[in-house]
Amino acid sequence: MSLLRQLEHDFVAVTERAARAAAQTMGYGDGEHCDRVAAEAMREALERLAAAGRVAIAEAESEERTTLRVGDAGDGVEVDVAVDPLEGARLCATGAPGAVSVLAAAERGGLLAVPDVYMEKIMVGPTARGAVHLDSPVPENLRNVARSLGREVSDLTVVVLDRERHRQLVADIRDTGARIRLIAEGELSAGIAAAVRGTGVHAVMGVGRAPAGVIAAAALRCLGGEIQARLVAVDEEQKKRLAEHGFPDAGRVLATEELARGESIVFSATGVTDGEFLRGVRFFGGGSRTSTLVMSLPERLVRFTETIHLEDPTIPVQFY
Repeated sequence: MSLLRQLEHDFVAVTERAARAAAQTMGYGDGEHCDRVAAEAMREALERLAAAGRVAIAEAESEERTTLRVGDAGDGVEVDVAVDPLEGARLCATGAPGAVSVLAAAERGGLLAVPDVYMEKIMVGPTARGAVHLDSPVPENLRNVARSLGREVSDLTVVVLDRERHRQLVADIRDTGARIRLIAEGELSAGIAAAVRGTGVHAVMGVGRAPAGVIAAAALRCLGGEIQARLVAVDEEQKKRLAEHGFPDAGRVLATEELARGESIVFSATGVTDGEFLRGVRFFGGGSRTSTLVMSLPERLVRFTETIHLEDPTIPVQFY
């Protein structure tokens, strides 16, 4: 059993803690507050880990990356951790489905440390792995995905973030006859859906945040899917940031194994609000209940975990 595998329970506890904290803010209409609460809860949980390491990737780089650390220096196994304490802050703020708390971990150097800039991406499942290329035209990629699945292009559903920058992409997809699911947030969850048969999602395309791309790569390594990505700088400040992080050639296409090169990857996602794979946090008089997706690359395991968190042992537990 790998050392990271031994820490799996602790990683689950990290996303559960962040999810429970975020769920307490659900529906209050303040996404930034939801984010802050989740990040603080995750920071406290990470500092309790029996591991030494760094948060290689974090959303909201200016805040989390400077405050999140893993365990105490010199203790335990050295790890890289990529986190998004709350993917879908606006979803949580409005009580909409699909908000999750996410963590990916790998041996030191196993996750590509990227700055919080934009990233162009295409994500597909195991069956379509090797059938797409980020530089290929949209019609060609969708024809290849359809062929690999034994379907027509008109049978495909492509997930795209609902952003003005995707106007041409959406038009190109529509011209092929494929269906489109526009989402407000949650490209990581969409990427996982593309890698799981029966979800009705066959590809994810578009430009999102770079940290989410690395976390998605970790999940797709566990599921056998594929992501191809390219870092995108929208202004001089982001170009400077990329150069400082060792990415002077931002136009290069990055493969799944470059984004998440580790061989001991562990992934944990806990639902904050109800979603396609995970139920949100459920509160009862004596505590709460969480649903978590856990994946391990070395053991090729995909596990769904339900946890009851007791705060008042005098109140009966609800098992439903």
